[in-house]
Amino acid sequence: MSSRRIERLSEAIKQEVSKAILYKLKDPRISFVTVTRVEVTPDLKKAKVYVSILGDEKTQRKTLQGLERAKGFIQAEVAAHLQIKYTPVLVLYLDESVKKSMQISKLIDEAVKGSDITTEGETEE
Repeated sequence: MSSRRIERLSEAIKQEVSKAILYKLKDPRISFVTVTRVEVTPDLKKAKVYVSILGDEKTQRKTLQGLERAKGFIQAEVAAHLQIKYTPVLVLYLDESVKKSMQISKLIDEAVKGSDITTEGETEE
């Protein structure tokens, strides 16, 4: 299986899952969800779907539970729109990378502010 084909399939699954979540799901628990990436296994049997959910941990947990309950519907939507013989089984994961990057950005901002304070207090000789 070519890696280019797997990349194209991953992108197509990402688009279809995003559309299904955004336009087709009516569950009130599911809101502020972004599909960040999809990784399809080389044998095309599984697709890891990483989602980013806005909100606190409780909101994220509820939203992820709602997505898990709707996984069969999302799977059927992907199967209906993709022209492939077998649709990979979707496995949902909470993508922590956005949260981590925000934490790193905050730490960098704090470090920069801290260095500004020390340089302002110094005088040239």
